[in-house]
Amino acid sequence: MRFVTIDRRIHALTATGPVDLAPVTGLPGDPAAFFAADGLEATRRAFREGALEGTETAGTTADLSGLTLDAPVPQPRVVWCIGLNYRDHAAETGKEIPAVPTVFVKSPGAVIAPGATIEVPPFVTQPDYEGELAVVIGKRARDVAEADALEYVAGVTVAHDVSARDHQYVTTQWCWSKSYDTFCPMGPVLVTIDELDVTDLPISTRIGSEVLQDSNTGQMVFPVAHLISFLSQGTTLEPGDVILTGTPAGVGLGRTPPRWLQDGETVEITIGGIGTLSNPVRRSS
Repeated sequence: MRFVTIDRRIHALTATGPVDLAPVTGLPGDPAAFFAADGLEATRRAFREGALEGTETAGTTADLSGLTLDAPVPQPRVVWCIGLNYRDHAAETGKEIPAVPTVFVKSPGAVIAPGATIEVPPFVTQPDYEGELAVVIGKRARDVAEADALEYVAGVTVAHDVSARDHQYVTTQWCWSKSYDTFCPMGPVLVTIDELDVTDLPISTRIGSEVLQDSNTGQMVFPVAHLISFLSQGTTLEPGDVILTGTPAGVGLGRTPPRWLQDGETVEITIGGIGTLSNPVRRSS
């Protein structure tokens, strides 16, 4: 199944277009509240009973033209992030493969919709791009075994972990430099993981004709199930929480010379089976 969020209400993406699920299921329209109320099963039941006409397949890019979309979860409670989680990215930075996940957070206030503008503050001179697979939690999870972890996923989407490199390393913590307003675009769709193999998805980032990242989620050091299990140890993950699972090689910091985001560019991040997240960049002078 594929979902989009419009006017902060979750919709099923059917063969005939998006359908507001609140009237169909009797559940809240807010995505996090919808998943907390077992919205996935309610949607499956609606399809089985004929209340919905069918859905796009995961391998098909649905026609989203003319739709004004929000991020799949416009206001997540928390955005967990994982650093150095691709072998090729660790190699380009000259750092060792981590023995345990490198965890930080981005402010939920950084989340913006597909098509919204990434606003680079004037004091940021080294804005960088990071295409990532994002996981949305679908039901409350704590102390989850890795073997069971994917049962707690509502779906996956595309995310952009925009990073201010000139500020990232002035402290020992990365949260501040990655949490500026607009530094976490997400979308356009949320795809349930029964439609995908999250361990084998092509992921790429491009600006115009320039392909900057081109990898596969099979390069992850810690796969999605491990990350969910790890983060849930002693910490309750709630429906609507988001996990950004790391970025592959090709970031601007790892290039010679470095390649920073420029005013007027549009960044497109594509993950196979999900779609393309596209956001323009504006750098304030």
